[in-house]
Amino acid sequence: MPTANQYDVVIVGGGAAGIATASSILRRAPNLSVAIVEPADQHYYQPGWTMVGAGVFSAHTTARSMASLIPKLATWVQAAVTTLDPSNNALDLSNGSNIKYEYLVVCPGLKLNWSGVEGLEDNLGRNGVTSNYAYDVAPYTWDLVQNLKSGKALFTQPPMPIKCAGAPQKALYLSADHWTRQGVIRNIDISFYTSTPGLFGVAHYVPALMKYIEKYDAALHFQHTLTKIDGQLKVATFKNNDGEFMESEFDMIHVCPPQCAPEFIRQSPLANADGWVDVDQETLQSTGFENVWSLGDVISAPNAKTAAAVRAQAPIVANNLLAYAGHSSGISHYDGYGSCPLTVERGKIVLAEFGYGGKLLPSFPKWLIDGQYPSVLAWLLKAQALPWIYWNAMLKGREWLVKPKSQS
Repeated sequence: MPTANQYDVVIVGGGAAGIATASSILRRAPNLSVAIVEPADQHYYQPGWTMVGAGVFSAHTTARSMASLIPKLATWVQAAVTTLDPSNNALDLSNGSNIKYEYLVVCPGLKLNWSGVEGLEDNLGRNGVTSNYAYDVAPYTWDLVQNLKSGKALFTQPPMPIKCAGAPQKALYLSADHWTRQGVIRNIDISFYTSTPGLFGVAHYVPALMKYIEKYDAALHFQHTLTKIDGQLKVATFKNNDGEFMESEFDMIHVCPPQCAPEFIRQSPLANADGWVDVDQETLQSTGFENVWSLGDVISAPNAKTAAAVRAQAPIVANNLLAYAGHSSGISHYDGYGSCPLTVERGKIVLAEFGYGGKLLPSFPKWLIDGQYPSVLAWLLKAQALPWIYWNAMLKGREWLVKPKSQS
């Protein structure tokens, strides 16, 4: 018979969202029993993979053991969730056990659907096909960039929503910057194929980005979705919004894979019609189950799926869960904050910070960092400050600049 374990709070997912939320809960209510359900041995600082693909970071610096990051007061259940049963406050695990809870936090991240592009899985990491969305493959991006002296370089972005929507073009900018510094940029034909109708979803930042598109002489192909890769022939196939197919040869292609919620989420009562966890976009509470909250890449809220969003969301979920449980008072609201440090060249970043509806939510005064212009200071923030903050503050429940304010 399956064993049954009971916890006050069960958190599904040991990524940035899960560990940060557990830490924030336990700093407020250390006597609660909190379990983190996560099958993986390794935890990754995924925002660093763009920098790995540009030769700025080494891949190993973005990885740490899961055991070293689980809060001391939390219990790590090393298994995968197979079924969510919120009607009975329970979930089934891959090891055959069943866990019961009083309160549930769902943050397993999203699924990178590598099989969503024909031929991608078979060619990833070879034949000039790469992606900064995979820890093991991001170093191959840098190998390709260094070795390409002439030819065609393609960069792709799938339909939204995706995590870190700026990452596909970050790869383009940093690659093109290297080719510019090496004096070979004129010999390389750069194209960006995106399923979106524009370069970036918040118009405020587009002029600064377009200057770099023009600088690198990159061709933009809007509303084009990658459907197939032939690694042997080095040909990529795209489908436009009119249903027409076109092919392009390549010497290197950086692919951002299509993305979706994990299967056990899509099949659960928590999911909306598109498969994402349906939440109130301000309180991050489940719309169907009062004792369930969700955050991170898996939620239905229309915010950018970034680590910066998680950093803002985790304290809000911790506060609101504990308020519901009677351990604190006052509900906090999430304003949709997300940040996308667009690495337009090595040493400069266009720092995009915005919330719901594209509302600008800058963290710094304009005289310090103005998001309309590339900034050296923003680069230092991305390259030096943010990784340290991630490991030493965010994952430990230190809510610097993101401490939630109660609305009621």
